[in-house]
Amino acid sequence: MLATCSVVVMLVGWGGNNGSTLMAGVIANREGISWATKDKVQQANYFGSLTQASTIRVGSYNGEEIYAPFKSLLPMVNPDDLVFGGWDISSMNLADAMTRAKVLDIDLQKQLRPYMESIVPLPGIYDPDFIAANQGSRANNVIKGTKKEQMEQIIKDIREFKEKNKVDKVVVLWTANTERYSNVSVGLNDTMENLLASVDKNEAEISPSTLYAIACVMEGVPFINGSPQNTFVPGLIDLAIKNNCLIGGDDFKSGQTKMKSVLVDFLVGAGIKPTSIVSYNHLGNNDGMNLSAPQTFRSKEISKSNVVDDMVSSNAILYEPGEHPDHVVVIKYVPYVGDSKRAMDEYTSEIFMGGKSTIVLHNTCEDSLLAAPIILDLVLLAELSTRIQLKAEGEDKFHSFHPVATILSYLTKAPLVPPGTPVVNALAKQRAMLENIMRACVGLAPENNMILEYK
Repeated sequence: MLATCSVVVMLVGWGGNNGSTLMAGVIANREGISWATKDKVQQANYFGSLTQASTIRVGSYNGEEIYAPFKSLLPMVNPDDLVFGGWDISSMNLADAMTRAKVLDIDLQKQLRPYMESIVPLPGIYDPDFIAANQGSRANNVIKGTKKEQMEQIIKDIREFKEKNKVDKVVVLWTANTERYSNVSVGLNDTMENLLASVDKNEAEISPSTLYAIACVMEGVPFINGSPQNTFVPGLIDLAIKNNCLIGGDDFKSGQTKMKSVLVDFLVGAGIKPTSIVSYNHLGNNDGMNLSAPQTFRSKEISKSNVVDDMVSSNAILYEPGEHPDHVVVIKYVPYVGDSKRAMDEYTSEIFMGGKSTIVLHNTCEDSLLAAPIILDLVLLAELSTRIQLKAEGEDKFHSFHPVATILSYLTKAPLVPPGTPVVNALAKQRAMLENIMRACVGLAPENNMILEYK
């Protein structure tokens, strides 16, 4: 269980807002950088990170609850020790990418520029059929060739970067553009064999994100999908299971959806019946620009809409079989607001004796500043989970977790789960699962909140 000394994080879409912001944040923390804002002199921190800035209850003493830092329970990689690499379809260096993103304060950007201006992403896989046409102007740094040749280049890149940096482990994470959904069909991508054959045949319906994921699984490298598209087609899940390689996703859960998973869980648990959920967003970063295309928006719409399903199905008193709230998601591109995404939600519910209750929320989500620490957590928890082994009563040998990493579900909008496994979206349940796994690893009983010692 000892933490490895160093881990390579390879980001797909490294030069985007999320990738450049995360790398800038890690450098600022590692170097102890401070900078002037209009309010104060700000110190670098990891606020917003579950692993770095939250705590877990470990017990009580003399009537007082005792909490420990999340990161202290098990040996985790120190984020300051992470080595960064990755791919991008744009050849812009990371300092210029940070400037283009307009996320961080100017004073901080100036101090970070010497660390980042010489770093250029590796060429990435570009297929204009899977993302919005407006992304074509960025695509000056692309891998040529067939899909098989592109996949083989990714494998080569991973091997060379790992060897160059003399590191123990690599984790790859997709933080690039949202793709449209891939068609799933028999003979194309429904099994491991058919998927690999489709790559060999250069089938057009094999997406770039799926090619990255195949390359990672073939190399035994964990792959996490931070966007909402169906990267993990059945054949890819089959491949990951047979190779016992960790995969996780889908789509970072950072702002509006996280609030929704808490509020709807509360309402349904309180016996209140949500009947209409309308979610509106507008944002002006490149993510918003890409989502202005109908086919990529549809991927995001599915990811955001399914988040309440398990909570609704948990209460047969409120909902008839097959009944769901009306749930509408709208996303608009407004360039002026940049990375400062606005999210507005209206929840209409039925209450006592036919009454109606309406809750309206307005949330200004600093998109990349919320997503960057989630990326960090996904990488650290994915790496940690590869070092945890367990066995059930009656089993002879310890084994690793299932390759489909449900341990990451707290951090994703549409948690990827093993076939036949129930999907849990309620945030409190996801957090409790993660906490109790951590507690079990150090010999603590699961937290049940009964507090019988005080009853």
